[in-house]
Amino acid sequence: MKVVIQRVNHAAVAVDGETIGKIGKGLLVFLGVGNEDTKDICDKFIDKISKMRIFEDEDGKTNLSINDVKGELLVISQFTLYADCKKGNRPSFVNAGKPDLANALYEYCIDKFKKIIPVVQTGEFGADMKVSLENDGPFTIILDESMIK
Repeated sequence: MKVVIQRVNHAAVAVDGETIGKIGKGLLVFLGVGNEDTKDICDKFIDKISKMRIFEDEDGKTNLSINDVKGELLVISQFTLYADCKKGNRPSFVNAGKPDLANALYEYCIDKFKKIIPVVQTGEFGADMKVSLENDGPFTIILDESMIK
């Protein structure tokens, strides 16, 4: 699994010109599923993301989690995080999870996030989505399985 986490003031996702997900202050998570991913791996990422202290406290230190600040979460499926650009100029996506696996794990993550974060919005798996955001900081973190225990 690979994720890109952006701390945002607001973010939204649209499909066919219609907004299908929208949040205020919180996290925008681009989530990529790989062929070897499992629910156990998802659980580790969910735990890390939900507890990650990347919001500022009253002293300006990044000591607060998304729940500490009553933040919202927008989760977008992003298979292109598995782009392999080693050969040539056209990325290969052979390491991205097959659609059935990727969609199942994406939905699994969403369900788990909804149990621990009060406001969770999503994109649409496999759709051509337009994502807009105002990055807060900017503050962007990239995680892959090597960074999760």
